[in-house]
Amino acid sequence: MSATPEHEFPSDLLAGQEELHQVRSELHALLKRLPWSVEPHDGFSDDHGWRKVERPASPGWTPDEQAEVEKLRARERELAVFVSCHRFWKQVSGPDAVDTRTMLKYVHKPPSGASPEEH
Repeated sequence: MSATPEHEFPSDLLAGQEELHQVRSELHALLKRLPWSVEPHDGFSDDHGWRKVERPASPGWTPDEQAEVEKLRARERELAVFVSCHRFWKQVSGPDAVDTRTMLKYVHKPPSGASPEEH
């Protein structure tokens, strides 16, 4: 593999990728804490499918929670576009492009033993 070494990635691209990781981690943690339904819902139980599905009653999300999720999703989209459309990618082609894009994703590895959600 002749992918670009870490030190050859432009600093703004590295910073954008790192922020993208952080925003995705924050969004994942927030969604994990929030109720399962955005709108208030009585909950349900369904055992007619191939497996039983149950959801408890949900109070829904507050306007502040909805705004925070939307803010993080919007920032995630901005960063994804920035990273994927960065001018750097014009100089990488062919099979190296995939390897180099993958390398960028893993430049900032989480500490040993940390789960991806903690990164």
